[in-house]
Amino acid sequence: MAEHEYYEVNGRQIRVRPTESGQEIDEYGNFHRQPNHFTKGFGEGENPVEADRYILFWGKGCNWSNRASIARELLGLDKAIKVEIVDWGDYEKPLGWEFVNSPDHINNKETGAQFLSELYYNADDDYEGRTTVPALVDYKEKKVVNNDYHKLTNYFEVDFKPFHKKNAPDLYPEELRNEIDEMNYWLFDNINNGVYKTTFCRSKEAYWDAYNSFYAAMDLLEERLENQRFLFGDYVTDSDVRLYVTLARLDIRYTHQLGHTKHPLFTYMNLWGYARDLYQIPAFRHNTYFKDFAASVDLNEADEEYWENTCLLYTSDAAD
Repeated sequence: MAEHEYYEVNGRQIRVRPTESGQEIDEYGNFHRQPNHFTKGFGEGENPVEADRYILFWGKGCNWSNRASIARELLGLDKAIKVEIVDWGDYEKPLGWEFVNSPDHINNKETGAQFLSELYYNADDDYEGRTTVPALVDYKEKKVVNNDYHKLTNYFEVDFKPFHKKNAPDLYPEELRNEIDEMNYWLFDNINNGVYKTTFCRSKEAYWDAYNSFYAAMDLLEERLENQRFLFGDYVTDSDVRLYVTLARLDIRYTHQLGHTKHPLFTYMNLWGYARDLYQIPAFRHNTYFKDFAASVDLNEADEEYWENTCLLYTSDAAD
């Protein structure tokens, strides 16, 4: 069994979180995101599909978890699945996601945890990866049951259908599932994770390969949206949720990670209009935190000048 480093917080021994650069870079400097560990689905013989059992933890800056928060609201699962936004606390060691929005940073009374990692290790004490969001926690069992951002929205769309609101959109129509799955895989490799390939890589070759692949994919998406409103026509699907969360962060967050910005979002006529259309839908708007995406300081400590400058950013001609 591997040895772990711990850091004490409020009398708790919290395991120090590993980093992306520590274990997800290959010999050529390419970044390979860790596989999801808790991938068990929902239904008979698996995690039970029932209300008043799960809570979705997600972070404002995390596109992987943001897609789950949007899908949850679009489908009207707010009465079946609780939700809480998590963030990182200020510690000398990286401790991962903390329940900073709960009283005294202690999660709901059912789990009594302060850090998401505690619920990860309740599920598997030998887990060696990064403790990530989204994380769907079974608060009856006090453990993480799914952190599979690839499939979590699909579980919400299919397995939790008995709890959908009346007239909920069909984000994953059966006749399009193969096409949506193919699109989602392509979006992950070239768009969603494409940004992070430039961020965490450790060689010039890996950087330029990821950079060029990202913008080539953006050009293909711009062309795809030339004569249709959404990726699969007139209606929003699971793929639109996945693309949106990257587009929403592109000009004000990912610019710093991509390096030289070849094309800001607002220079793509079709993608810019597409993103603005999606933002008009309440579930997208309610789960989009532009100030947090753009923040370069702790917003709880931001002074008046910072907010004035942020206001100018969002009212510039580029955002009209």
